[in-house]
Amino acid sequence: MTEHLRVLLWPEGAPGALGDSPADCPDLTLTFPALRPSGAWSCVVVCPGGGYSCKAAHEATPIALWLNSLGLAAAVVQYRVSPYRYPIPANDVRRAIRLIRANAKAWNINPEQIGVLGFSAGGHCAMTAATIFDAGRADDHDPVERQSSRPDALIACYPVVTLSSKRHHGSMLNLLADAQGQVDPNLQQYLSLENRVTPETPPTFLWHTADDQAVPVENSLYFATALRQHQIPFELHVFPHGRHGLALANDDPVVGQWKELCRKWLQGLGFTII
Repeated sequence: MTEHLRVLLWPEGAPGALGDSPADCPDLTLTFPALRPSGAWSCVVVCPGGGYSCKAAHEATPIALWLNSLGLAAAVVQYRVSPYRYPIPANDVRRAIRLIRANAKAWNINPEQIGVLGFSAGGHCAMTAATIFDAGRADDHDPVERQSSRPDALIACYPVVTLSSKRHHGSMLNLLADAQGQVDPNLQQYLSLENRVTPETPPTFLWHTADDQAVPVENSLYFATALRQHQIPFELHVFPHGRHGLALANDDPVVGQWKELCRKWLQGLGFTII
């Protein structure tokens, strides 16, 4: 039986919280494989999509269970979405990565094998954490905040990447628009994440469908080009057909190949696969 553990990201209350409802209290749900490895588990943090307005259920628990089937621990993050704006969603994901590192010994997780996986706008959130991170503050009173927020691998599935002409407009508005519906052009440029790739960006696995009608395939192509320019190892798969939001794509034998391709990629990075 898969073990579950739900943990609030900030037990004393999340910074910037607008209330105390579940939507204001970001958490992560850890699930562990039934079989315990000889050493520590590798872990993947999961960021469901939803246009920064909700979190898609089919991109949450089913993804965690698939990761568990590979022998990986999984942590689904319920990051905050609209009316919350940047940087709060990304900060929630960064906090999740730090929290796992801070509790790595207690949870039997390898702190050097923590990946982040996101779908659609959740891909943008995961990608933000993978491109804009810090090493932690060694003198912070909170031991969690002393940990690095940099993930060791990035998996981006039909991700929102750019906020330029090929953007998903709704995601941008939900993430950046002010009360008048205006977006700061400097922040729009900054969070076009093809611009944020550096030599420290982690190895990346990307997949998209060429005829995605919601998030154009150029999003993944732009990011792959930036990774290539900075000599970051990456793997990119563009499938010819498939609607947006396929997640595991169990009903599509072509797109569904992404799962096995990703498994082999993670194994190649040294993540513990059973």
